[in-house]
Formats: sequence, C-alpha cells, structure tokens
Amino acid sequence: MATLESLIDVIKVLHDQIRDAVVAACEQQAVEDLSAIAADDAGDTIYAVDKVSEELLIEVLSEHAQEEPLILIAEGIPGDGSMVLPQGAKAEDAAWRIIVDPIDGTRGIMYQKRSAWILTGIAPNKGPGTSLVDIEAAVQTEIPLVKQHLSDQLIAQRGQGVQAQRYNRINKESHAFTLRPSQSDTIAHGCAMISRFFPGVRDIIAAIDEEVILEVLGAPEPGKALCFEDQYASSGGQLYELMAGHDRFVADIRPLLAEEHAKRGIQSGLCCHPYDVCTALIAEELGVIVTNEIGERLNAPLNVEADVSWAGYANKTIHASVAPALAKALAKRSLIAEVDV
Repeated sequence: MATLESLIDVIKVLHDQIRDAVVAACEQQAVEDLSAIAADDAGDTIYAVDKVSEELLIEVLSEHAQEEPLILIAEGIPGDGSMVLPQGAKAEDAAWRIIVDPIDGTRGIMYQKRSAWILTGIAPNKGPGTSLVDIEAAVQTEIPLVKQHLSDQLIAQRGQGVQAQRYNRINKESHAFTLRPSQSDTIAHGCAMISRFFPGVRDIIAAIDEEVILEVLGAPEPGKALCFEDQYASSGGQLYELMAGHDRFVADIRPLLAEEHAKRGIQSGLCCHPYDVCTALIAEELGVIVTNEIGERLNAPLNVEADVSWAGYANKTIHASVAPALAKALAKRSLIAEVDV
C-alpha cells in the first residue's frame, strides 16, 4: 500500500500543474471562451475552464494508480461522479478514495474577479460509506488571478498540523508561512456572514443573518458598523478566509431551504457538496471549528450529490457566542429541531 505521504506528494504536484494550466488558459483565452458552457450535469454547470483541470486530474492520477488502484470522486466524471483508476481495476482493491474539486470558485476566476481553489481530500477506502470524517489528509491550492503573482498551498494530515507554502509565480520560488485564524473573542468589527450567493430564497437567508448578528452584538450605534460580510462564492475560499484570520464566522445553510423553494414553486439552486468542503480538515487542524447546521461534526458521504450545510467559527469563543444564535434562528423557522449548542 502506497504511503499517505507519497500520495500527498502526487497531489501537490497535480495541484501545481492544474494551477499553472488554468492560469495559462486565463491568460490566453477571452472571457467569452472560458465562460462558455461545456456541459450541464447534476452537480453543477461545467464551464470550459473546468475542462482544463479535469483532463490533468485524470491523467496524473491514472499514472499514479498503475502502482496501486484508487477511487477518484469529482464532478464531471460520467455516471455517479466516481471512477476506479486504473481502468479495469476493482473498487474493493483500491486503498484510497480521493475526492477533488479541480476548480472551486470557477466563476470568480473565469471573470478574473477572485482566486479559485483546488481542493482534495484523501480517505482510506471504507467502501461506499466512506465520508468526510474519514479524510486523513487534505491539500488546498490557490489558483491566482492573472495579475496576481503569489499563490498559497496548504497541506494537512490529521493530528499533524498544517504546512503552508506561498509560491511566487515570477521567480518560481516557494517559502513557508504561518496561517493564524482570528483570535478575537467577538465578531464585532470583523467579517461574519451567512452565504446567499444565488436568488430564490435570499430574503430568508438575509433575515436569518440579520437575526443572528443582532442577537450576538445588539443594535448598532448611530454611524457605526457592527460587522462586515464578504460573499466569497467558493466554499474553499471561505474556509481559507477563516484560516487566514480574515473572517470570523461563515455559515452556508442553502440545503435547509429546499422546502421553501418548493413552496415558492421554484427548483432548489446550487448547494455546497462534499467536494466543496473536503479540505475542512486543514481548517480544523488550525483550530477553526467546523460543524453542520446543528452543531455536530461536519460529515457527508464522499460523493458529488449530497447537499451539505456547514458553519465555520474562527475559534471556541466565537463559536460559543454565535452558534446558539444561529441554532435559535434556524429552529424558529423550523429549519432544524431545537438543539442545545
């Protein structure tokens, strides 16, 4: 069985190749070409820029799997979003399940608005029931804007902390740096928010957001801002902002609003999936608290279909102050049962 460390090394190289390929594609192609819809599957609309990374993903992992079979899970893979590599191998012979989001934040990068992220979680193969809590290692790599010369890469193994490297695209050198989540004991004057990226039920999510913030901080003083928000349309990006000390609280409750969508006669929109939060281990290794909507450990099967609600808190103190307010607001609307957080 290949060691976890050797597999991490392969993933790091793969991430570097995807990063460079996507940046090169962004440099060479017009926005209209990159934003053209290439496919529309059950997981997400797949844009042409996504295809740049998917081809590399399968090519590199197929080569590594010649030594030992593995199971790759990613959107864009025909069928159920998973494949056994190399071709012809049996799932039960695979030692690892690798879940990947080759580009998390596609829209931001294709319009050159904000960095996207390559996300990978590695779990021992425990069959179809393998889940997020089984992930033993994770790698998260920044795909920078064309005009941006620095790119961060984060690596974690469970119980062994985090390695962070900052790569300079100009001189091709990397150096270690330290990530530190916010140590503040309050969300006041910091960034704290609930995700509401897409139309449909944003009025309800905004009302919950308002209720949580006012419950925690009270009414704003005249002419003062209680706190701020940053709707970063990338779950991996949101996790990074928590890890880097930029955000103090983030929650994504989109799956809880499915019934409300139905009441309004509209289809539920795009939700967070397991591959979007497969690097939560890195945040946890840094001390960020990541839970589901009722305060339990974040978990979901490693597939491309499950909808995931999650909340991230920069530290224990912020969790203690914000999590009860979030639970109260959700229970008030019967989105969860009343729970003690």
